[in-house]
Amino acid sequence: MFVEHLSLTDFRNYEHADVPLAPGSNVFVGRNGQGKTNLAESIAYLATLGSHRVSADAPMVRNGKDAAFVRARLAHGERRVQLELQLNKQGSNRARINGSPVKPAELPRYAHVVLFAPEDLQIVRGEPSSRRRFTDQLLIQRRPRMASIIADYERVVRQRNALLKSARARGIRGEGLSTLEVWDEKLVALGSQLIDARSALAQELAAPLADAYTAIAGENHHPGLGWALSVTGAQPEDDETSDETMADGSTADLFRAALAAKRSAELDRGLTLVGPHRDDLLLQVRGLPVKGYASHGESWSVALALRLASAQLLREETGVGDPVLILDDVFAELDADRRRRLAELVADYEQVIITSAVEEDVPVGLRARTVRVQHGTIIGIDEATAEDADE
Repeated sequence: MFVEHLSLTDFRNYEHADVPLAPGSNVFVGRNGQGKTNLAESIAYLATLGSHRVSADAPMVRNGKDAAFVRARLAHGERRVQLELQLNKQGSNRARINGSPVKPAELPRYAHVVLFAPEDLQIVRGEPSSRRRFTDQLLIQRRPRMASIIADYERVVRQRNALLKSARARGIRGEGLSTLEVWDEKLVALGSQLIDARSALAQELAAPLADAYTAIAGENHHPGLGWALSVTGAQPEDDETSDETMADGSTADLFRAALAAKRSAELDRGLTLVGPHRDDLLLQVRGLPVKGYASHGESWSVALALRLASAQLLREETGVGDPVLILDDVFAELDADRRRRLAELVADYEQVIITSAVEEDVPVGLRARTVRVQHGTIIGIDEATAEDADE
């Protein structure tokens, strides 16, 4: 799959933009703050229904406007698919596929994109919520139905928390909390699916993560990953307990037992203390947690390897070709050797989109098409010649 044409209206700093793209490498070049990353962000949103920079949609709508529009024509072999997304400052977003109204959740079925950005360093160094978000976005890309499961689970957690807070305020305990059992079962039913899906994904990512890390770093530091699960008693950032303990019982049974054990504490705090919203993805190199032990270079390599491993999973299982691989301001952070290694690693993807403030930071072999950006305007598009590619 590749993006053939991108059109933006009132998205970020773009009043309007039309960007023809091509298979192979496309480089967005411009000084910082000109809008390069905004182009990449708009493409990735179609695949993940979220931004890698902000948690709300309103900042993506141009100042003074009520809505932004992202339109992309995708090439799936000989087939062309037109996606359109309307991002509203207030109210629900809207979407169309080939002109027909659909739910926005349908867009990831057609848009397969993996984006790596400097913000991804927070996946390995930040709070557990960053790692959960990374995992859940990849789950949705691979199995779009997971979007509704995750949304329903989050809704149940909110409603259960409201009931716990109300019970705490009124001093209700024991038999007076019969309503809570109904929410417990909904929590277990949805949460167990999410826990199992996340655990399976971690197992599938392990091998491509190790391969990508070694290819980037030139060394095998034995990167690994697994889940610290609250249903087994682990707490976020607990580096001792992983999802290997799931072998002791079914997820649903462990979940129910953990809820029963935490009932008193939950009533005291008015919060749901057990479930996938409390879990953490554990990342390691050299047998140690990345967070707190890995160097900056190791952390950067793990974060980049996670995205490349994600792209590898998507390209192996989809019937529509490679995902679009977006590298946002990556090469400026790498030394010459790692730039070369990364260029070799991504060269065979059907489409690679790169942003860079300095054109020379991007290896020559990846400068097939250069889109120049200034103040939210596309000021030129250059095609590399055969002589340029041979330099």
